[in-house]
Amino acid sequence: MYYALMGEDVAGSLQKRSEARPGHLARLQALQDEGRLLIAGPLPAVDAVDPGAAGYTGSLIVAEFDSLEDARKWMEDDPYTAEGVFSRVTVKPFRKVFPA
Repeated sequence: MYYALMGEDVAGSLQKRSEARPGHLARLQALQDEGRLLIAGPLPAVDAVDPGAAGYTGSLIVAEFDSLEDARKWMEDDPYTAEGVFSRVTVKPFRKVFPA
């Protein structure tokens, strides 16, 4: 089943994000290589593809896991969570309808 993993950034997270990004991307790449990643990306703090110094307000990942517990554990172990980029994490079941 798919799960939506949402992280909300702490204020001024840009430096922490930059430092933790390589490990975070490696974990996302592993999900993609396993065919389990539906979508992933950051949420810009301003209406721009590159928010520059404004940074990001969080991230969204939709990926397949065996259980809600497994999805929560994956998010707990992610560098963005472990390194304090996220102030809050939410993990919920996700049912893909479109595109079919």
